[in-house]
Amino acid sequence: MADITLLATADWDQLLWTNKQHVASELADLGHRVLYVESLGLRAPRRQAQDFGRILRRLVKGLMPPRQQKPNLWVWSPLVLPGVRGQLATRINRFILLGGLALARRWLGMRAELLWTYNPKTLAYGMPGPYATLVYHCVDDIQAQPDMDDLDLSAWEERLCRAADLVFVTSPALQESRRKYNPNTYYFSNVADYNHFAQALEPDLEIPRDIAIIPQPRIGFVGAISAYKLDLDLLAKLAEASPSWSYVMIGPVGEGDPSTQLSGLLDCSNVYWLGVKSYHDLPAYMKGLDVGLLPLRFNRYTRSMFPMKFFEYLAAGLPVVASAIDALESYRPFAALCEPTVDSFLAALHNSLKGLGCPLEARIECAAQHTYHRRTQAMLRYLPNIASVE
Repeated sequence: MADITLLATADWDQLLWTNKQHVASELADLGHRVLYVESLGLRAPRRQAQDFGRILRRLVKGLMPPRQQKPNLWVWSPLVLPGVRGQLATRINRFILLGGLALARRWLGMRAELLWTYNPKTLAYGMPGPYATLVYHCVDDIQAQPDMDDLDLSAWEERLCRAADLVFVTSPALQESRRKYNPNTYYFSNVADYNHFAQALEPDLEIPRDIAIIPQPRIGFVGAISAYKLDLDLLAKLAEASPSWSYVMIGPVGEGDPSTQLSGLLDCSNVYWLGVKSYHDLPAYMKGLDVGLLPLRFNRYTRSMFPMKFFEYLAAGLPVVASAIDALESYRPFAALCEPTVDSFLAALHNSLKGLGCPLEARIECAAQHTYHRRTQAMLRYLPNIASVE
């Protein structure tokens, strides 16, 4: 089995887990030893309480050695300067990261075998350094997010793609754009923690009271509520056009986009925001929904994204009504894909509530084929120097 350093763009304990944490956890479950390196900060901190809180937490964690989270998996929090571009600051970060990583590996007795990175600026930190193999897992067009330095990130990412032994991507659009720099670029869609979300199908699982008291039918979105991804204006129009349906939103507001406002949307009497719920409780909340909704914007970011919620909804047994973004086209038999109009979404929601469309058994089977375990094993087959995980 291999020693793997995973360079993430998210802290281990953030509210919503994404590819980074799930892949690290799966690699560890497969027997590899994993050092999860928390976010190095791709953007400069904002002057707001949320970012100040993150800085304080990082200062505390950064003084600690790697922390074991489960068998074969440790988390390390480097004390780097976030969102910097100057040569001096970059050299400081490079010194801190390379030196700290060497100490962390020595502390754990790990070898510099495989660097699995999500950070497009990996080469700016002097990586891959001593690592024998470099894998870049590109999960979105991160430079299209708010407050990101597009030119700087794009330049570093191109260099990273060219230097990597393998590039994995999560959408066809990402494969098309990154393959220009590296022919060894392979597409694996986002997937789901199937066993976790399939708990929504268990008859004994109790629906939480705060959603159970909301009138049915309940149409829900579960995830990060951010204006650069979600079409909140469209959602408000849907709510106004269908007053007998309840629209339920669960998740943090403004993650990655502090300009996000729900005030206008919540003026609709049939829209409910239930706040942030623990990952553990999400299947119970999904059990309380009648339809899973993905009202995505059509923009540069979403053209390259594959929504993580898609297979989570399917695993929970929910009919899915989503914007017809490119990445979902091949899954049209399993969901109602809509143009960005009220009429298109209303028709799809109406049919879904009537039980028309993809049968429950087919939705569940589709989700069962798209799990982190299956995808991670498939990815590792492209790494012949890594011990077999069969």
